[in-house]
Amino acid sequence: MVTARVTRWGNSLGIRIPKKKAILEGIKEGDQVLIIKNGLTIKELVKKFGTRKSKRSTQEMKDEARRGWGE
Repeated sequence: MVTARVTRWGNSLGIRIPKKKAILEGIKEGDQVLIIKNGLTIKELVKKFGTRKSKRSTQEMKDEARRGWGE
């Protein structure tokens, strides 16, 4: 994973990826990359992805997940 800061380049915004990180991640000029903004609020996540309705409690789902992991 590469972390970078958005900066202004003229009238545009750009992201610079340090050479060492680009080499480590195998990123080359012309590659298409996916940018995921972090720090989304719960409200933004709900707006983007919606909510999930379930008849089971959160604890029941956690217990099921733990059993699936062999604990």
